Amino acid sequence: MFNLKNRVAVITGASSGLGKQMAFAFAECGASVVLMARRIEKLEEVKKELEKKGAKCLALKCDVTKTDEINFCVKEAIKTFKKVDILVNCAGASKDNGILEMSDEEWDFTIQTDLTSVFKVTRAFASVMKKHKYGRIINISSMYGLVGNTAIPTVAYHASKGGVINLTRAVAAELAQYNITCNAICPGYFETELTEKVLKTKFFKDFAKTHVPLKRYGKPGELNAGVIFLASDEASYVTGTILTIDGGYTAI
Repeated sequence: MFNLKNRVAVITGASSGLGKQMAFAFAECGASVVLMARRIEKLEEVKKELEKKGAKCLALKCDVTKTDEINFCVKEAIKTFKKVDILVNCAGASKDNGILEMSDEEWDFTIQTDLTSVFKVTRAFASVMKKHKYGRIINISSMYGLVGNTAIPTVAYHASKGGVINLTRAVAAELAQYNITCNAICPGYFETELTEKVLKTKFFKDFAKTHVPLKRYGKPGELNAGVIFLASDEASYVTGTILTIDGGYTAI
């Protein structure tokens, strides 16, 4: 089960963190991988690592908020691999603040980067999938898209990730007729380049012990099983679902 040989997987935000981890997971399952991110130097390093393991790989510089750059990446992916079977929308960043202090600029940046980009990238690659009557779209949301929190004020992030969840449902309903599924994963606390400073503080470590039933953060690779399952042929009847991988945070 879960053999992805002859499949082509596109991963945004693939230069580091969860995106990079998932890129390796897809390669290990036999997929060809298209890496997209703003930092081309980092992407090239990831590409070299993957190619050493025998993976077919393409690295493309892309700001996922810019439609022209996304469209360029679609053309390059098709030129190289002739098709795209799987899309993982993992790119994201946020400017944290609470409702009373958040500026327009902070709000707009976060919504553009975490929600509008998912719409734009999905629109572009789903058009390709439609032609082949096959597709697996997986959006990386957050447990913060399902609930509020008392640890850190980040209202735009909550809003954007909540938007990704219902965008997922809407896309799933619309594209089912083309044999394209769309699902979302809601990770809990995982240490990445973007989160490590906060998660390494004593406050957050203590917070995790009291608010996460498993009493720890997610470990590298613990998201991979979920994304591979949703990307697989075996998940052909799974669409519009929201999978939390959060150590039980949203269960209590």
